[in-house]
Amino acid sequence: MSCGDNIQAGTATNDNENCRCPGSMKKFIEPCLLLFLREKKAYGYELLDSLISFGFEPVPDPGAVYRNLRRMEEEGLVQSHWETAGSGLPRRFYELTPEGEALLHVWVNKIKKNKALLEDFIRRYHEITG
Repeated sequence: MSCGDNIQAGTATNDNENCRCPGSMKKFIEPCLLLFLREKKAYGYELLDSLISFGFEPVPDPGAVYRNLRRMEEEGLVQSHWETAGSGLPRRFYELTPEGEALLHVWVNKIKKNKALLEDFIRRYHEITG
């Protein structure tokens, strides 16, 4: 699949090493995790499944998601605790901290600015291509 095919298919992957267009959603994982945790506390695999709704297909490597969660916990953006539900296996639940909520606000402002720039880019493209 070429870079253009990836874009037209709506995927966030960049499988073609020679592709020059930006297709990586790698850094977008952090604000998505922060947003999900702002909505409710969740465990890792629940968060992993939620990433599909933001265009992460194929689903990111679970190891990458957990590495992000551990890093975010070390930075004080999220906190975690273990819970056991009945006879099920214990699950590590993550929740947003005030620092994480503040960073989410920064991310939203940055994304809004980027959205405006991208909309202007698309408008200008359509102006010159008809």
